[in-house]
Amino acid sequence: MKTKSLKQNSGLKNRSEQLSTPAEAPAQSTPAQAPAEKKDTRLSIDAAARKKNRTLPTPKVLNALLSTLPDVYRLAEVVGGRPDSGWVWVRFTEQPAPEIRQQLAQLGFHWNRERQAWQHPCGSFSLGSIADPHQKYSSYFPADARAA
Repeated sequence: MKTKSLKQNSGLKNRSEQLSTPAEAPAQSTPAQAPAEKKDTRLSIDAAARKKNRTLPTPKVLNALLSTLPDVYRLAEVVGGRPDSGWVWVRFTEQPAPEIRQQLAQLGFHWNRERQAWQHPCGSFSLGSIADPHQKYSSYFPADARAA
């Protein structure tokens, strides 16, 4: 049989033979390495302060964002609700620095992969929606309104 001669010539073993005999690794093969554990590279945040910040109303979130990250404030968009309420979204053209992500998380923002935006619930928590809130609600950029 061809398969038997191939096994004998190549030195290949079936699964039960591999498990029952000590490993004889050929010189050119490298030993299998266990997958490396993924290291958490996020900067630390105060979980209690973050939890409290997630309940802040929209105006306070915007004020905190303006005083902490003025450049990010220029990117902030308020989506939904009235001018004094709604969700705050921040979108970047490329991934922000770890320090900025840490500060956003500390302020109560979270990353929404579906919408590709950092979002703050401003005290309005929900299980999410597939629909784009822009279709149902108005939105504005507070930095534009502040400059006017």
